[in-house]
Amino acid sequence: MCGRYALGIRATFVRHQFQEHGMPVEDAPEDDDVRQTYNFAPGNRGLVYRADVPDWGAGGNRHGPRENDEATEEEEYSAVIEDPKETRYKLQAMKWGLVPFWTKRNPDYGSVMKTINARDDSLAQSGGMWNTMKQKKRCIVVAQGFYEWLKKNGGKEKIPHFTKRKDGQLMCFAGLWDCVQYEGSEEKHYTYTIITTDSNKQLSFLHDRMPVILENGSDALRTWLDPKHSEWSKELQSLLRPFDGDLECYPVSKEVGKVGNNSPTFIVPVASTENKNNIANFFSHAKKEASGKEVEKETKEEEMELSQKGSNLERNQQEQHGTVDQCGAEDNAPLPGPMAGSKRAHDIDAGTDDVSQVKAIKLDDADAAAVLTDSAEKKTGKKSRSATSNGTKGSPAKSGNGSQRITDFFNK
Repeated sequence: MCGRYALGIRATFVRHQFQEHGMPVEDAPEDDDVRQTYNFAPGNRGLVYRADVPDWGAGGNRHGPRENDEATEEEEYSAVIEDPKETRYKLQAMKWGLVPFWTKRNPDYGSVMKTINARDDSLAQSGGMWNTMKQKKRCIVVAQGFYEWLKKNGGKEKIPHFTKRKDGQLMCFAGLWDCVQYEGSEEKHYTYTIITTDSNKQLSFLHDRMPVILENGSDALRTWLDPKHSEWSKELQSLLRPFDGDLECYPVSKEVGKVGNNSPTFIVPVASTENKNNIANFFSHAKKEASGKEVEKETKEEEMELSQKGSNLERNQQEQHGTVDQCGAEDNAPLPGPMAGSKRAHDIDAGTDDVSQVKAIKLDDADAAAVLTDSAEKKTGKKSRSATSNGTKGSPAKSGNGSQRITDFFNK
């Protein structure tokens, strides 16, 4: 059976595609009148292509509640067509799940589900509920492709598969339509069903049934829709056979199993790199993202390392930069001097014996400082100022007991 298909396109797009294949469309519904979804389920309003004939179908014989009513001018115009070339065709929004014209009350959902498909072998029999529709109300149901579930582990596991034409063209399912008015209502309800047949060899692994698919713009499709064929025949029955064209069938997301879900990814293979729901693609993208972040991290670390090296080099240069004592207002203020290669003593005067003696003899820091000071005094003729002494001899006299009362201090 066919219980779910994809129709995520607009009616205006379908109209353009049909006209490109020599299938005229005189009239079409508004885009909003048709349910655009990649998870089309029974009860939704789909897109049907049919001959523009009265509600009772092709031919001059009426049926149903309107049997004694007079036909409208438009219906009389469409009812009898002498020249097939003058037949007008249209796209129409209808509800999936055929409700026969003789139905008096709106059926429940369970009843509608029984008429979403019509078997080709049931149409071969004379009579039956499809008898009027197969003769006078044939149509094409437009789809992008259909879903079927592969059963595994004794039916415990079901894997959805999507089937579409390999050439990317729209699928044209053979179907039947009808129009009903319930008792006490003037509203017309248009509904349809999809005809199924045996699966071809390509889909036999998936299910034993598949929709009847007619080639776009083919003679078979025109014959199926031709209102002049108002009686069921072997020619019409022969059109209901497995599709012999090239199809693509592949597993898709299990989320399509819930009717309320809808996503363009439902018709994309699970294994495809374009499918964001594929767990393998998820980890692949995550790996690429992590790799990119790692490269970025390494780049930042290299930049920090280069920056640190630059800072260390600048610091070393500053440490190697010497100082020289100069005379001036600030007698002992050290000023920047020329760069030198020694670590401790710098040549104040490259020719002085004192500095040579300082380099030759290992002295401690205090003695080395004294030698350098004496040398500077000899050159400048001015005595250096001590940082801890103001030049006075001796220390100030201390009080006898080493302390004084604060009151005695203020009494002086």
